[in-house]
Amino acid sequence: MQPFIFDAHLDLSMNALEWNRDLTKSIQAIRDREKGLTDKPDRGNGTVSLPEMRKGRIGLCVATQIGRYVGLDNPLPGWHSQEQAWAQTQGQLAWYQAMEARGEMKQITNAAELTAHLQRWENAGDTSSLPVGFILSLEGADSFFELGCVEKAYAAGLRAIGPAHYGPGVYAYGTDSSGGLGTKGRALLKEMERLGIILDATHLCDESFFEAMNHFSGPVWASHHNSRALVPHNRQFSDEQFSLLIQRGAVIGTAFDAWMLIPGWERGVSTPEKTGVSLQHVADHIDRICQLAGNSLHAAIGSDLDGAFGTEQCPGDVNTIADLQKLPAILQQRGYSPKDIENILYGNWIRFLLDAWK
Repeated sequence: MQPFIFDAHLDLSMNALEWNRDLTKSIQAIRDREKGLTDKPDRGNGTVSLPEMRKGRIGLCVATQIGRYVGLDNPLPGWHSQEQAWAQTQGQLAWYQAMEARGEMKQITNAAELTAHLQRWENAGDTSSLPVGFILSLEGADSFFELGCVEKAYAAGLRAIGPAHYGPGVYAYGTDSSGGLGTKGRALLKEMERLGIILDATHLCDESFFEAMNHFSGPVWASHHNSRALVPHNRQFSDEQFSLLIQRGAVIGTAFDAWMLIPGWERGVSTPEKTGVSLQHVADHIDRICQLAGNSLHAAIGSDLDGAFGTEQCPGDVNTIADLQKLPAILQQRGYSPKDIENILYGNWIRFLLDAWK
């Protein structure tokens, strides 16, 4: 039987609503529906669907909501008001609720639900009709137009928040920008701490990252983050940042976006075939964290597959998300023990959540 896998970063609702993908369908059906479309760079190259997750025994994920606010001076795509961004995330929430009503997915909000869901998957010989479990996360907190939104979101099941995404945000500065949290960001962290919401350090720029570490004493993880030592870019974390996260008991998910895996990737120019990018490079980033920690207790998977890229910009040996099942053999070849591999595939995320949700 294939091992169970927990993927800590999938933009499922973004794909459903903005990419207009029916994730209850097969990958081939989704790709066929997109033939001839050019509005997104990854049209026809999607890798994620719920049937494909079941096929690969990826029975649990952290699934996102995302809605960026952009000011007049921000060239990034996004909503022109925080209220619009909030409405976008609420539409995404409605999609997850519809998936749950159909029995396609199962929202996990506490330790008892997590344990029960794991047991259901472990006891099932056939997983083809089981609901895929998800923990709801918010990528970028711009959509909180007032601090009261945080408690409303928590009541709807939100359990992790990344304060920033790309560029300057309302509460923090993210990738390709620089600056600290400020008053609003610190107030957000205080409210998260009060509610027991996990801080996702992913996408925080260096200044905001270190300020967040100093002002937040609750549980922290990095859902999808790779090594700056291996691929230099401000989107990646330095060994110093990884070491600080490890000291805090964090788990760090390795992302599968090719430009984060190998240096020199040019979007729209480089290809998996030309560069040779593969799951071996994913293993390199996992190994970096394990070497820094001196154990396998902090490295995991946060693939970000179909996070605005598809097979044109992911490891060449990944055709669909089910190919995550190729990772165990690669780790075994590198000398990882069965227990180490179990930790990386799902055990570390489970341990983290059970501890955070005591």
